[in-house]
Amino acid sequence: MNDKVRILLVEDDDDFVFLIQKLIQKDTRLEYLGHASDRASGVLMTQNLKPDIVVMDLNLSGSELDGIEAAKKIRLTTDAKILLLTSFERHEIVIGASKKAFASGYVFKSGCQSLADTVYMTATSHTPQEQFIKELLLSGLTPAEKSLITYLIEGADDTLLPSSQKTISNQKTSIFKKLGLKNTAELIRVFK
Repeated sequence: MNDKVRILLVEDDDDFVFLIQKLIQKDTRLEYLGHASDRASGVLMTQNLKPDIVVMDLNLSGSELDGIEAAKKIRLTTDAKILLLTSFERHEIVIGASKKAFASGYVFKSGCQSLADTVYMTATSHTPQEQFIKELLLSGLTPAEKSLITYLIEGADDTLLPSSQKTISNQKTSIFKKLGLKNTAELIRVFK
């Protein structure tokens, strides 16, 4: 990571874009890379600019919760962490969206004055929000599946596990299905 945390904003409300840009530019720890106003541009700009954090509006273009799929694609194909930005303040909506998007955290639009600190903390450490979201993702897995994830994240050779290769293969398939992932590389991106 550079000296400054590099941020890309994906937001379709020009007033919020202006406000967030000013908040980020005032903080010497952060570098504002620009913004995208739709999902496709957000994904493309993330791939090209390689930000540390993408601040993703949960509700783009009037389609309810359409930021989730863009956030998930970014999370699974780049090294950027996702911080959801939302006007929804119902716990079940925000937590559900965070899980589906593999987000590292979220910020309510009503409390966006704390955005700069939240962005910096999310980029430079594992925050309580991030840990909570990961624990929720893991909650549907068996103890053996959780152990296998830990093993895979550490880059260990799974042939050294006490289980047979067939059992390990079945566990991987089960993990990928439960989490909505395709392969070990995506798993590592989510849990690293």
